[in-house]
Amino acid sequence: MHSLVVTIALIGILGVGAQWIAWRLRLPAIVLMLAAGIIAGPLTGMIDPEHDFGHMLGSLVSVAVALILFEGGLSLDVRGLRDAGVAVRRIILLGAPLGWLTGTLASHYIAGLSWPVSAVFGGILVVTGPTVVTPLLRQAKLTQRPASILRWEAIVNDCIGALFAVLAFEYAATVAHSADLTDAAGQLVLGVVLAVIFGGLAGLGLAYAFRRAIVPEYMKVPVLLAVVLGVFAASNEFLEESGLLAVTLMGMILGNARLPSIAELRRFKEHIAVLLVSGVFVILAATLDEAMLATLDWRAVAFVIAVMLVARPVAVWLSLLGTNLSNAEKGLIAWVGPRGVVAVAISGFFGAKLVELGYADGGTIAPLAFALVFATVVIQGFSVSAVARKLELVSTDTPGILIVGASNWSAQLAKALMTLEIPVLVVDKSWAALRKLRLQEIPTWHGEILSETAEHTIDLNRFGTIVAATDNDSYNALICTDFGPEFGRTNVFQLGRSDDDGENPNALPVTLGGRKLFASGVSYSALESRSYSGWVFTRTRLTDEYGLDDYRADRAEGTELLADLTKDGAISFVTVSDRPKANPGDVLLSYAPQKSQGKETIEVKT
Repeated sequence: MHSLVVTIALIGILGVGAQWIAWRLRLPAIVLMLAAGIIAGPLTGMIDPEHDFGHMLGSLVSVAVALILFEGGLSLDVRGLRDAGVAVRRIILLGAPLGWLTGTLASHYIAGLSWPVSAVFGGILVVTGPTVVTPLLRQAKLTQRPASILRWEAIVNDCIGALFAVLAFEYAATVAHSADLTDAAGQLVLGVVLAVIFGGLAGLGLAYAFRRAIVPEYMKVPVLLAVVLGVFAASNEFLEESGLLAVTLMGMILGNARLPSIAELRRFKEHIAVLLVSGVFVILAATLDEAMLATLDWRAVAFVIAVMLVARPVAVWLSLLGTNLSNAEKGLIAWVGPRGVVAVAISGFFGAKLVELGYADGGTIAPLAFALVFATVVIQGFSVSAVARKLELVSTDTPGILIVGASNWSAQLAKALMTLEIPVLVVDKSWAALRKLRLQEIPTWHGEILSETAEHTIDLNRFGTIVAATDNDSYNALICTDFGPEFGRTNVFQLGRSDDDGENPNALPVTLGGRKLFASGVSYSALESRSYSGWVFTRTRLTDEYGLDDYRADRAEGTELLADLTKDGAISFVTVSDRPKANPGDVLLSYAPQKSQGKETIEVKT
């Protein structure tokens, strides 16, 4: 026996710990979380959610699911969807309803579920989830078109599938409470209207309050959480579980209100969603017992096969008819549809609610969801790279470097990287500043890197590193801070700050920005001055006979080592705090006075 505090701590440690270990080992996190929940629950008895939480378990899961669905609605960008390609819009606007239909049919005719339960589960099956799909795309290195479609589908369908499931559940609930179909339809319409009113008014009200600074910055997140919980509870008082629809709509309204602080709100909500999803998944896995697992008979196996090989492919192919996608691209998209922890969390929640309403087969959808998630993540996760290679849809490009800021020095850097066959893209808001780079046939993009247009126009999956190299230190820090969560903090770099002498109290705090390039942390103005003084980039290949010590001895005073390109194509940048390991066969990229070229060097001028 142990206290509830220990149980909550165990759930948090197991959920977050499983995700961290999965990241370190490059394994699907959901598999490790499932194993952690089963080991801590039915195998060892360390966690017994029904005993530890008692009657509070259902309420806790209900609140967690509400926050997860709100976060999903908050991430739905309608403008971005409108600007996306035809194939993306069709697989969302047509593919999602078709997926709901085919999933419902498979649930009823193969899994043997009743129509109301099948409709709820069919909606849940639409949810693929970005937390599962995005790592698969990075691992498989797919070409741009199928990767973009799968990424958009995962982001948007996370919300749409939940909406389908909520609507189907409202129908099942009204039918269970009323024998008269007319009365049931009226209650369903009333529930939807109330959810729209509650969620709509709350979303519009918060958007107005945030935009007019009625709520101070430090209180925006607490106020947001309080209103979400209030809307969820108030809507549920009028019609059971209509609050899920209300908070989802509320999130969609706030996510498309163009609020200045929306990025910070989304990031915080993502962190909350990760914690809640991890916790709910471990709790649900811990509740699995022999009776629930016994429901997974031959029907469950046939159902999983039908969803993977029939239901999803049919929905994808029908929705993409008439597009310019090749059959190989359609086939790959049809194959890649892993379900994630959100699908399991929603299934466990709705399954329990359906049982309470009198649908005995509602308890089956949670173990079915576990089986489908496990099968799709393992089978598709470990096969997507092989399938993509077989269909010749693997991108062979080396991860590129995104340079923000067009200058004489950044042009030199771009040309030097291009000589190393590393893809580059230079971004700047000034068309005139990009002119010199365009004349040198350096790839450029004109616009604001922090804009929504850049987010939906530039394929960031092509780039593994970002270098902020503008003449504005604060802007460089803003770029690195903004892209840090997406690229990883170790992959965002900026030039040294001109006001950073270690003692200036008016300088930007060290917690903002990226890693400073060059061991000396040289600033933009100094680099530009050197570029006009004749400094050039040189590359030097190390050998067994010509090592790092020889390289250093061969350099002129002031030479700045920038990067180490290893034999396998990985590039490591030199920073104020880190030095790359230089081994025989590596190529060192240096910035030096023109007369300091050494052995096996190639000068790169602009």
